Order: sequence, then C-alpha cells, then structure tokens
Amino acid sequence: MNAAGGTGMNEDLRIALIGAAGMSFGPVTVYDTIMSEKARGATLVLVDINKKRLDICYKAAVRLNEDAGSPVRIEKTSDIAKALDGAKFVLTSVENDRFKYWKQDYTIPKKYGSSQVMGENGGPGGLFHSLRSVKLTLSICADIEKYAPDAFVINLTNPMSRVCLAINRYTKLRNVGLCHEFHGGLERVAAALFTPFEDIDGEASGINHFTFFYKLTNNKTGEDLYPRVREHMSVYPLYWGTVVSRLFKDHGLLATSTDSHVAEYIPAPNKIKKLEYPFWFYFSQEWEMRNSVTMQCGDRNSAIPKNLIVPSGELTLPIIECMTTGERVYMGAVNVPNKGYVPNFPEGAMVEVAAYCDGEGIHPIATPPVKDSLAALMNAQIELQSLIVDAAAKGDWELAFEALLKDPQCPPDKDKARKMFDEMCVKQAKYLPF
Repeated sequence: MNAAGGTGMNEDLRIALIGAAGMSFGPVTVYDTIMSEKARGATLVLVDINKKRLDICYKAAVRLNEDAGSPVRIEKTSDIAKALDGAKFVLTSVENDRFKYWKQDYTIPKKYGSSQVMGENGGPGGLFHSLRSVKLTLSICADIEKYAPDAFVINLTNPMSRVCLAINRYTKLRNVGLCHEFHGGLERVAAALFTPFEDIDGEASGINHFTFFYKLTNNKTGEDLYPRVREHMSVYPLYWGTVVSRLFKDHGLLATSTDSHVAEYIPAPNKIKKLEYPFWFYFSQEWEMRNSVTMQCGDRNSAIPKNLIVPSGELTLPIIECMTTGERVYMGAVNVPNKGYVPNFPEGAMVEVAAYCDGEGIHPIATPPVKDSLAALMNAQIELQSLIVDAAAKGDWELAFEALLKDPQCPPDKDKARKMFDEMCVKQAKYLPF
C-alpha cells in the first residue's frame, strides 16, 4: 500500500521502520521523517507483524503526511522482504509482547530476593529481556542481510548495549545504536541552572544508560558548569534522584540518565533507597494504543496533539540526513564498538560516546579514560554483555545462567537463582533462544 507524496528529491531513499506499531519510537519517527526537508521525496515503510496496530499507525502517518503537504511516501507491510527491497536505512525498535514479559522480568526475580528495581536493561530481568531481544533482533538482521545487505541499520531496541553488541558480533551489517538519555541529561542540567538548553554543552562517555558527563560548559561564556551543578545537587538532591545523587557523591560525576536506568547497573540499589517501578507494565498494549498520539492522529475527528508537532530530538533522522547529503554533523551520543574510543574499556565492547556523522557514516570521537571507580562498575557490565549475547546467539542456557550468577542484582544464593532462572525459562520459552 502506498500513500502518494514527495517532491522527487529523494525518490531512491527508502527507510524501513521495523516495529512501527510501537507507541514510543514509531510516532516520532514518522513525524521527524515528514518534517525533514532533506528527506523530501523519500519512502517511509511502516513494518509490523501486528496488522491491526499497523493499520492504525498507517492511518495516522498518512494523516500527518497529508497535513504537511505529502512531502514523503508512506507504505505499510508485514512482508519483511517487500519492506527491505531497496531499503537504504533500516530502523529497528522491536519487542514481543512487551508488557506481558516485562511484568515477569520485574516480579519473578523480586520474588526470589533480587535487588533489581526495573527489570529492563540490567539485573535478572534485564538478562531475560536481553535473551528475547537479541534472538528477535538477530532474526531480523538475517533478513536484512538477505534482502538489503548494504542498508545501514539504526537500532533503538533495548537493552541497547547488548542488542548492538549482538549485531556487531554476529552480523556484517553497518549499524549504530541510538538513545536519547544524553539529550535528556542536558535538559535536566539546563532546567536546574535556569539556563537555555541551547547554551549547554556536555561531553559524556560510558555504556548506554550508564554514561557520565566528564564536561559541562556554557557554550556562550565558556563557564565550567560543574561547580553550579555541585551546588544545586547539595541543596536539591531529590531533583536529580536518590541514586544519581549518591553516584555523584561517590564518584564526583553526573549521570546522563535518571535513577530508573542507572540503578540497573549497580549492586543492591535498594540499599540506597527502596525504588519501585511496577507501573510500567500494568498498562496493556491495547490501553497504550487507545491513549496514544497515534490513535489520536488516526482519528479524523481529533486534533493532532500539539506535543507531537515538534522535533523529537532523536538522532535517527539527522543521521539519515547526514549520510544522504554528506553534511558533517556532531552527534552527542552514539552506541558503537570500542576501538580505543574509551581507552580503559576492552576493544569491541559497546560504548556510548560522541561522534561526527557524514556521507561515509559514523565517526566516533575518542574520550578520556572513564574514572576508575566508575570503570570498574561498567567493566563488570561489559563482561555480562558478552556472556549474555553469546548465550542468546548460541542458544546456550549454561552461559545465560553463568551471567545471572555474575550479575550484581542476582538473587542472594545459587539455589534461589536457579529456581528463578528455571521459572523464567518455562514462562518465556516461546521467545527464548533455548
């Protein structure tokens, strides 16, 4: 199906969005593509196996496109071969039964005494999320290698570091991983210091959801902003979050992410404060769909939500624009395999650093070594990432169990860990690699 549009400027630019029916990344990608002057004439293919939700997303995308003067072409399909035919960029934001399994990822490890607080990207829940996501993503990558081997893959699927490592270790696809936490961190600094966002510059490095600003400046005056952040933190620690404040106190650096993410990578976060995030998965996908901007945009009787009619701040379209036009642009945070960019991390480990992007692709920028005390926490996670990715790719449950035992948020003894592992394997067998 095709919604006609475009100016002819980029008739050969075909972008496949796999997981288009998701309510987080799908709508903003559609809008960013439609509003991109440098993507005019391109074809955006919405791809999802859930045909009912895909139909709704397609209707919303067509409405947005028509309201903007139809600058691009919109297609939809559940046929992966058709979607990838001629694709130059493939965006992956995929999950299987997200909320159902996230609830299990959260509640089952807690039942056996895990100290995890989120169960998404770290801890025992993050382990099983990773096993499912890596299996699904590698199956999609196999199709990309078959139908569009020269396409550039932009991954937004979590757990970001682990999924990206799998793509780089087990495929030959050119790719990058993107996350908006760096951008969000700068926004929090700007708000705390009552400084315009555009005046704030930051540089950060680490692993996804666990990166830290090693530099914060006012780009107009050159002022080092860390003294002001430190003063604000001492007076208003709860603004930044309990865990972020504690990490700042212990290590002297500000995390780019919030408590819910950074707490997934440290031992016993519940000893810092009892953190609970159970509300995420109690909302079903159908509830999410009914209350989403996609549903509203698809309804001709509803006004287009004003919060959608702004650039998302995601780097997906800027990367596509740079690689299409050749323009060189600075990117604050990308996820790439380490090639000396973070000197005290292993080669090949997934790191989140700044980069330049142009017609030849992504060019990461080398950073100073991560502070030793933080590097120890990150290198422990890097070891886990490697074990988990190999376990998922090889279908090796013993490697997965080894990773569980090494996780700092594992249940307190091996017997409880094994019972938890076995229960998760039974309940999630449909989507696990073993």
